[in-house]
Amino acid sequence: MKPTLLVLAAGMGSRYGGLKQIDAMGPNGETMLDFAVTDAARAGFGKVVFVIRPEIEADFQKAVGSRMKDFIDVSYAFQELDDLPSEFCVPEGRSKPWGTAHAVRAARNEIKEPFAVINADDYYGREAFLSLGKWLSETDGGSPAVAMVAYRLENTLSDHGSVNRGICSVEGHLLQRIEEVEAIFRGADQIIRGTPPSSEPKILSPDTPVSMNFWGFTPAIFPLLEQAFDHFLRTRIIEPKSEWYLPAVVDSWISAGLLQCPVLETDSHWFGITYPEDREKVAASLRSLDLADE
Repeated sequence: MKPTLLVLAAGMGSRYGGLKQIDAMGPNGETMLDFAVTDAARAGFGKVVFVIRPEIEADFQKAVGSRMKDFIDVSYAFQELDDLPSEFCVPEGRSKPWGTAHAVRAARNEIKEPFAVINADDYYGREAFLSLGKWLSETDGGSPAVAMVAYRLENTLSDHGSVNRGICSVEGHLLQRIEEVEAIFRGADQIIRGTPPSSEPKILSPDTPVSMNFWGFTPAIFPLLEQAFDHFLRTRIIEPKSEWYLPAVVDSWISAGLLQCPVLETDSHWFGITYPEDREKVAASLRSLDLADE
């Protein structure tokens, strides 16, 4: 059974100022997704599921999905604010969906095979897809399982501002925990973790493994995801801006001893857009790639 690629494409791109998912930046008008899905298809993935917002469906299909249906099966799932278990209602004042784990849950009826999860606006590299695709094809799809592709911190920074990253603790190639760290930026000759002005800044190693939201799962994780969502809603639904993050869910499963998470390290080059100024560098990197290469 070929694995599926699940693409989280419902983000609003608030800092970037537009829909990064359908921004044509390649040498022939390709989007970042054209490169990601092509890499996945060459790595043996047989289907792609895009998680999008209903209001961008027509534009998204025209700009992205229609170009891919000739070489991979394409389907869609919708991340909607009111997609909740029946006993819950959207609280007054809530205006945005519930985060990346909620986006994965939105595809629960579209996926029956082992699957990878990526962000729509990142480039992950061909070797990374090959590595995770191999793990997915060799994994028992009937049991809950998770793996993560880790990148070197120094390869994931922006030259134009700070970033948030999931800093990973790894022992024996197994993920121990993920800490979501805000305000990481490149100094003159160091990588610095932002801290309050009264504290000494913390220096981070360039080789620190980080999660870029490139995960592998079996479909048997969906019942566990449903349980985790129930817990999240019971404890945090009243918070108007609370978000249910996928790394936090995996971290809770590891802490509870429910799952182990192999870490697949990669030398693949990662790049993405956080700020508008990142676009020029990303476009130049895409021009160095060729979708026609085998």
